[in-house]
Amino acid sequence: MTRAVWVKADDTVGDWDDRRARITAALEAGADWVLVDEDDVERVRELGDINVAAFRTDGNVTLVDDIDEAEDETGDAATRADAIVVGKNGEGDATIDLPEDFSGSADLSTLRRDGDFDRGAYVRILGTEYERFAETAAEEADHTIVIGDDWTIIPLENLIARIGDETDLVAGVTSAEEAKTAFETLEIGSDAVLLDADDPDEIRKTVEVRDEAARESLDLESAEVLDIERAGSADRVCVDTGTLLEHDEGMLVGSMARGLVFVHGETAESPYVASRPFRVNAGAVHAYVRTPDGGTKYLSELQSGDEVQVVDLEGNTREAIVGRVKIEQRPMFRIALETESGDRVETLLQNAETIKVASSAGRKAVTDLESGDEILLYYEDTARHFGEAVEESIIEK
Repeated sequence: MTRAVWVKADDTVGDWDDRRARITAALEAGADWVLVDEDDVERVRELGDINVAAFRTDGNVTLVDDIDEAEDETGDAATRADAIVVGKNGEGDATIDLPEDFSGSADLSTLRRDGDFDRGAYVRILGTEYERFAETAAEEADHTIVIGDDWTIIPLENLIARIGDETDLVAGVTSAEEAKTAFETLEIGSDAVLLDADDPDEIRKTVEVRDEAARESLDLESAEVLDIERAGSADRVCVDTGTLLEHDEGMLVGSMARGLVFVHGETAESPYVASRPFRVNAGAVHAYVRTPDGGTKYLSELQSGDEVQVVDLEGNTREAIVGRVKIEQRPMFRIALETESGDRVETLLQNAETIKVASSAGRKAVTDLESGDEILLYYEDTARHFGEAVEESIIEK
């Protein structure tokens, strides 16, 4: 599941300086959305590139699909919101009493209007009747934002169970800790959180919680080295990331997608070259590398701006942006391995002492590997077609 962080920055936050501070913190932290009032949409666009949702309070919000009209009036798209949100100063926030019959709801009528744009509902959960109102709104809304004034986990559990598949459920939170709980509730969690907090550190921590919630945790295993031999020269790929790697991090690469070897980043000091804590010397151009979506790419396909998966020795993963790919002809080793299930997999790695794998004895240079050593890999008994796992019989050797 893809998670998202929204940051609340409407007029309840304070004046424009207060709102701008929140929006700037959201941009710098990597939040996905800001929720503002209609009059601030253009000013948000001037601050940076982020999805903008605007509260509809007077029926005049300019929408993404109103392109021709907006461009006629302004000459550009600066005043367009990416989504409208209904409920502020209405029934959703209890400014107006809920009707006994929801068919007479003004908020729901607004949501039901035709239009090819994202629509959101904003509902404070003040009782079971507001839970029912949120459920009804979710039938029309792309995003259903639910706010608990005296928040308990039960209303969120109810809403996840009842409307989780119909809409993007956005839970209102005031801290990263609450966001973590929202993402974990019922082991499914909300799709997103709406953070109402001024502290830039809290915004950053909430974005980190989002990233952690979306990441895989892989079961790595040991494989025995059957054979290691010089294999002549090949086009070798170094993957340089736009982020620094930790000492116990690397990438999963291999000649066969079902068995990907853990190769350390070049974070260790060497008497021969300086450390390059952004680099993984990943192997030959034909090899696979694992990506954050659980797929694979050929090393030859990678280019600046792509994402690759970084993994540590415990199988914890995160994404990293490729900053540069270096392909050069270098002498290689062919390494043959036997997995715990008895399968044989192979890969090519450069013949150089700076390339390290994770052995049972610790970090080890490929130039020191011997038959009988055990090294870490990720094994997945599945075939791949264009990087996607498929139920198909494929022979690789």
